[in-house]
Amino acid sequence: MSLNFDSIRAAHERIRPHIRRTPVLTSTRLDAASGGSLFFKCENFQKVGAFKARGATNAVFSLDETTARRGVAAHSSGNHGTALARAAKLRGIPAHIVMPSNSAKVKVRAVESYGARIVFCEPTQEAREVACADVIAKTGATLIHSFENEDVMAGQGTAVVELLEDVSDIDLVICPVGGGGLLSGTAVAAKTMRPKIKVIAAEPANADDAAQSFRAGRLIRTEKKFTIADGLRTNVGAPNFEVIQRHVDNIETMKIIIEPSAAVPYAAIAQRQPWVAAATQGSASKIDISGKRVAIILTGGNVDLDALPWQL
Repeated sequence: MSLNFDSIRAAHERIRPHIRRTPVLTSTRLDAASGGSLFFKCENFQKVGAFKARGATNAVFSLDETTARRGVAAHSSGNHGTALARAAKLRGIPAHIVMPSNSAKVKVRAVESYGARIVFCEPTQEAREVACADVIAKTGATLIHSFENEDVMAGQGTAVVELLEDVSDIDLVICPVGGGGLLSGTAVAAKTMRPKIKVIAAEPANADDAAQSFRAGRLIRTEKKFTIADGLRTNVGAPNFEVIQRHVDNIETMKIIIEPSAAVPYAAIAQRQPWVAAATQGSASKIDISGKRVAIILTGGNVDLDALPWQL
């Protein structure tokens, strides 16, 4: 794995015309509740409503002309598919997105809105991979994996580059971990820009493969149980884990029932508060942020309002 800060800087220059430099917001109320100074990098305001626009755009615009003309492909039930469809449209090339048959309608419409061709498959990981391989064999399209692609990781890392340019003296960065694309880019960029900074990942207890792997020192695959944080149900990727082992300081698991993916990092802090701990069935947080300046990456704002868990 050759992911490094130079590739992240190059990604930032490459995607700058096509993404939004999202704001960093603060809250005196949350600062008082947490005991630290919190800075929220709001990728929910990003194009397509999530940080995924960064990685997909960098990957698409990194392709040479001959390769790009054959198009790109991915299997995705969420934001990566939309982000890849958008990036392909910007470059004027075909995009083929394999989606499970039970994908949320709002996400299907989002992919369709950018002109991508959708191929539906059975809602299993194996079916997704087989269908995507078939599409690639028939079209010659290039696979853009949602987190195991190095250009995707570099693109995701640009969020923390902006954050650390906008806010000085950050002691700790917290971001969620699913497949590990965002965490990989974040850790490399943060540790290069501020060598003394701590990078901590957060994930739900029902999807804690990254935490188990981190503590065991080897990649562990787990069966994902229910969590509304659907973006974090993915097992961490092998190349991502290599980066995580080198650059990440810790991974916290939180027993969150109804928190979406973007809320998990704040939950890792807020669990130390009795009213939040009770709501999340968690124990006291292991993260000490008292008096520290803490950056939190809010990864996205796309919620399927037709399938909220308390409606099921």
